Parts: sequence; structure tokens; C-alpha cells
Amino acid sequence: MAHRTVLLVLFDGVQSLDVTGPVEVFAGADLQAGAPGETYRIHTASLDGWPVRTSSGLTLVPDHALADAPAPHTLLVPGGRGSRGPDPRVLDWLREHGPRADRLVSVCTGAILLAEAGLLDGHRVTTHWAYCERLAHDHPAVEVDPDPIYVRDGRVATSAGVTAGIDLALALVEEDVGRDAALAVARHLVVFLRRPGNQAQFSAQLSAQTARRAPLRDVQQWITEHPGDDLSVERLAARARLSPRHFARAFQAETGTTPGRYVDSVRLEHARRLLEDTTDGVEEIARTSGYGTPEAMRRAFVKTLGTAPAEYRRRFHPMSTAP
Repeated sequence: MAHRTVLLVLFDGVQSLDVTGPVEVFAGADLQAGAPGETYRIHTASLDGWPVRTSSGLTLVPDHALADAPAPHTLLVPGGRGSRGPDPRVLDWLREHGPRADRLVSVCTGAILLAEAGLLDGHRVTTHWAYCERLAHDHPAVEVDPDPIYVRDGRVATSAGVTAGIDLALALVEEDVGRDAALAVARHLVVFLRRPGNQAQFSAQLSAQTARRAPLRDVQQWITEHPGDDLSVERLAARARLSPRHFARAFQAETGTTPGRYVDSVRLEHARRLLEDTTDGVEEIARTSGYGTPEAMRRAFVKTLGTAPAEYRRRFHPMSTAP
């Protein structure tokens, strides 16, 4: 099998994990192949070939200046503070060389650089959740999906913040080399083989705002601790000592989501954790998570995550990645 050249673009203010996470994955795939460079040949390049200082203060020494870098199969652009005010010459280089790469990849806010270079127009992409709105506003020709941890759209692959770059790199290794190699790398890095790309970037509790008023905060906590209970608006309103109509209106105003959507998110997350962390049967998990039946849980998983509970468990239960 011919090797693939992976080129990472470095700049001052880059997020170090956006660089080192994917590099460790691709280098790990090389180790599994038995010889450096047999599967991937990894190169780094900065604008003038000078060392760059990451956002955390580390110094990275590139292999090349961009002008002298080898033509990449996979061109990877990391994120970090430096991606939000780039040197125009970096964008010029991306505009010229990006279309020639077989695969364009970004980690975190690296998507902003690709978008400003005009390389994401017409593509569905994602980035760190805190910058999705900005990316969509500044680049209306780009379809921004704020939910997934990574998105594949043809030759373009974009990921959310920091550790999602590892998930995406593992997915690319699995595509390039096979599941066994990706699994071996995941074991070595002590991570799951990969989360599905459409898994949410953060939990139900983080994605919703915390209510200001104590009765509503208490209801949020109750939902989290009792996903299998009757969580109808009427019952929740009674706990908050409000009328159902007043409760629903106040809950949405203070959390940014409806009671029903919040309950759905908590139940899905609870079921997902049980599939990952226990050996409980699907029927029991469906009951304790509030779905009632395995079929109802299956529909919720397929609708939100694009995968059935059994497949989700196969990917993410620790026993499935044990040596």
C-alpha cells in the first residue's frame, strides 16, 4: 500500500493538542505497520519555517516552510487563537494548495482558516461549538452543523474542539488502513476506537443553560437523577409548584430549551452511558432510561445519533476494545 503524506500547517497561537493528537494517531498507525513512513509520512510546516509558539506556550519546530513543503495527500489545519487572525500569506497558500490535496481536514477552529480561504463553500462542516455561529455568519456559503464532533463531506473532514481531532484522525486511519489498525492505535492511546461523528459535542446538562430560579434548577437536577420516572410537564410543573403552562414557559426562557427536549437529551445521555459502562440488557436500559421499550430507545438513538443501541454498544463498550 502506498504511503499517504500528511501535512500539518503550523502558526503562532496554534492549539497544541490540535496538532499532537492527530499526529499521535497517524504515527501510531505507522508503528502498527512496522516501519516509519510506510503508512503515513507526517510533515509540519509554518509560513517561513520558523518555530511557532502554541496557545499554551509550548514551542513547536516545523519540518519545512510552507513554500518548501511536500504536496500532501491529507492537508490538516489545526485551530487555536492564531486561527482567528491569520497572516494573509497563510490564507493565500491554502487557496493555492488546498484544492490540490486529496483530503482537507480541520481540527477545531482550523475550519475558520479553510473557510476564509474559500475551501469550504458548499460543504457541510463543524467546528468548536463556541465558534459555529460566527463561522455560519461570516461564511453563508458554508453549511455549519454545530452538533457533531466531526463531519465528513466528500474530501472535506472537519472536527470540533481539541480531542475531537483524535476521533476524526482515528476514523481516517480506519478508512485508510482498516479497523484493526485503528483499534490498535486506540488501545495504545487508551481511548475508545472512535465516537460516532454525529455524537453531540457536549452533554445535555452542559448544552442547556442552568435556570436562575431554584425551583427550576431543582427540576433540572431531578430530571438528571430520575430519567426513568414520569417526566411529563404536568409532573415536573407540580415539583416546581407552578402551573404546567407557566412552568413550560419559564423553563424554556431560563434554560433555552423546552422541558420535553431537555428530558429527551437527558434520557439519551443516560442510556448511552449505561451502554458504555455496564453490561445491562437493552430492555433494562430502555426501562431505567425512561423509554419504556427497546424499540422506543432504538428510534431515539437512530434519530439523534444515527446508530442503533446495539451498534453504539459495540463501538463504545470497554470490553469491545479490550486487548
